[in-house]
Amino acid sequence: MKKISAATRSLKRRLGARVDLSEAGRWAASFDSSKVSFLPEAVVTPRAEREIGVVLELANKHRVPVTVRGRGTTLMGSAAPVRGGWVIDMTKLTRVEVDADAGLAVAQAGATTLSIQQAAEKKGWFYPPDPSSRAYCTIGGNIACNAGGMHGGKYGVTRDFVVALRGFLPTGEYVEWGTPTKKFSAGFNLRDLWIGSEGMLGIVTGAVLKLIPQPAARWTLLTSFKDEAAALKAALVMFRAKIQPAICEFLDRESVLCAESAMQTTIFPGQAGRPVILLEFAGGVAEVDDLKADVLAWAQQHALGFREARSREEAEQLWAVRRKCSGAMFELGDSKLNEDIVVPMRSYLKFARYLAGLKRKSRLAIPTFGHLADGNLHVNIMYYRQDRGEVVRAEKAVRDLMRTVVSLGGAISGEHGIGLAKTPFLRLQHSPAQVKVMQAIKRALDPNNICNPGKMFDVVQLWKFPKLHVSFPWDHK
Repeated sequence: MKKISAATRSLKRRLGARVDLSEAGRWAASFDSSKVSFLPEAVVTPRAEREIGVVLELANKHRVPVTVRGRGTTLMGSAAPVRGGWVIDMTKLTRVEVDADAGLAVAQAGATTLSIQQAAEKKGWFYPPDPSSRAYCTIGGNIACNAGGMHGGKYGVTRDFVVALRGFLPTGEYVEWGTPTKKFSAGFNLRDLWIGSEGMLGIVTGAVLKLIPQPAARWTLLTSFKDEAAALKAALVMFRAKIQPAICEFLDRESVLCAESAMQTTIFPGQAGRPVILLEFAGGVAEVDDLKADVLAWAQQHALGFREARSREEAEQLWAVRRKCSGAMFELGDSKLNEDIVVPMRSYLKFARYLAGLKRKSRLAIPTFGHLADGNLHVNIMYYRQDRGEVVRAEKAVRDLMRTVVSLGGAISGEHGIGLAKTPFLRLQHSPAQVKVMQAIKRALDPNNICNPGKMFDVVQLWKFPKLHVSFPWDHK
């Protein structure tokens, strides 16, 4: 039996069976989807929100690091307990209630995004943020990283739907930021300070979320293009014409080839491996019908080919290319660096030329797909873990990518956050003055550095951990 600290014994006395000290339980909470493992001393699974206050009060008193986790779907190491201590597992706090009159959902932090969408849909409402892991990821994690998804270009990201938050400061004190009303102007906007803070400024236990009316009609169109430049130019023509799709997904040649290999079919006969743009339009029946003529005319003028869905079943078939591409990329390498960068629309073509050059220079496959309506692209640098040359070239490629994205006026992360994996690049994005302000806020709210320490600002010396073969925890499948 491992030695238990006095702080953990106090925690066990206060919360009893909520506290798991087993090796299996601690190991399960030691990593997230970044696959980097740091063993905590204890895992706490609250059944009531007030119990989180107890954990934080004791942690603050005894200077114990605390890391909060939902389903552990973060790719950046945000939920990995790098300093050990205690992990708070939120997965039992899953209650969701919908106020059908006000168009609001009240959800506990452990509720999955899909469960919120389903609860809203039953009452005729729609919650648009839709990370690809929506069936598993929790709303608390979405808030911590300001998650987005495919609907972001038209509807916005998590931040745009959070009306109010409740939770606990690192001291264990209970707070509420905002009220369940659509207007609130009473003091500092600390609600938005918590959104995107990756659990470093306190712990969210519940949220009030804005809903919108369920779209009466949806229409899906899959288009193919001669090359990436042609696809991006066509998308820009559409945006300039004020045609706003609910979803606008771009897949480059490598992404399409991977998806076609997985599906064992060619999406457009005679056009294997052509870049595609997958479009979905949503709104009122008349609104969508009016758009169809303009969009089909756009496709006839700019696309090499297109397929229109005439039912939801056909739409699901068209969506297969997008759903298959990411997992199928592992035929290009057994490891990937999935970088969710953001590029301004004005720089789309310049970025495409840069990416083609990066592929040649690195001699690596770099399939890229993402959300063209908001510029959030997922650049996947593929390599084989046992090939030291490829490992080095992959690391150089990701550094070069981050520098270029910032030089183009973009962002090093659109929806995944910073966590551990992107700490080396935070100072590319932010000036010393900006980082200093963020660190000052952290000290003000968490003077004892209890909540999720070792993230965002600290470039962890990961070479101390022999499991890792590169400097940073980017590998995941």
